[in-house]
Amino acid sequence: MKVPPMIDLIPAPFDLGASRRGAADGPRALLDAGLEAKLAQLHLPYRLQAACTPAAGTPRTAEGSEEAPAPSAGGRPAMRHLAAAIAWNEALAARVAASVADGGWPLVLGGDHSIAIGTIAGLAERYRRLGVLWIDAHSDLNTDLTTPSGNIHGMSLAAGLGLGSKSLTSIGGQTGKIRPERVAIVGARSLDPEEKRLIRALGVNCYTMHDIDRRGIANVMEEALRIISADADGVHVSFDIDSLDPREAPGTGTPVGGGLSDREAFLAMEMIAEAGVATSAEFVEVNPDADPLGRTAELAVELIGSLLGERIL
Repeated sequence: MKVPPMIDLIPAPFDLGASRRGAADGPRALLDAGLEAKLAQLHLPYRLQAACTPAAGTPRTAEGSEEAPAPSAGGRPAMRHLAAAIAWNEALAARVAASVADGGWPLVLGGDHSIAIGTIAGLAERYRRLGVLWIDAHSDLNTDLTTPSGNIHGMSLAAGLGLGSKSLTSIGGQTGKIRPERVAIVGARSLDPEEKRLIRALGVNCYTMHDIDRRGIANVMEEALRIISADADGVHVSFDIDSLDPREAPGTGTPVGGGLSDREAFLAMEMIAEAGVATSAEFVEVNPDADPLGRTAELAVELIGSLLGERIL
């Protein structure tokens, strides 16, 4: 792969986009699991930034592990913690944009997947034809009008596509930051009815676990990488740890059985590195509260190493 000029590690300790608290501690778990040592071992230049935070007084997390249902809005749950999500994602968008403007290679450490709204917003200031590889058990294509839960981490890809509430789609100042034909979802296995409809209507490239089982991860990744990089001026890798089977990675807030094996995930990362197209990445939804032994964070660090060029031989 092309060696990044400077990897900017950007911790984003935010977890109010999800029902279950704990992903706010994901960045620290990744660092404690040896992320900096991994980068040093690979002789990759990096700078660890201070944790991304919005204006003083904006909450990072909430008390308790679960929330009561949000008030109903037009028959759907209202978006939970909307003001906090906006503030955090605006701050992250600015941080990511500054990294790219300074020649950096942003590596955002989540946090729940709602932070992808800010990451993509920041990248869109530099990249006009951004390709996005969304490795996730979920498509995160709900909006305020279709959400069954009100959780904003289920709306992040939709927001990047310009779908849903303007309060989310306008973060970073631009609406419609990415195009559906430049998106590839890999590893999906938990899709809501409205998300399925939207995937078909928009023509989003979505590779489910059924596709991976039938075709193999190598064929799926070859096709996905070809699609998202064909005319792109940048490629972002958004990796949700729940794309892995929970037997491999139990430390996540939304586990779904039947996911990627660790070997399939490693091959996917290795193929991205071989393609040499990635210009940024984020790893999200590591929840150390759900994995006291730290296996999930350790696995995520190894996957980041593979994404950045580490090889068996």
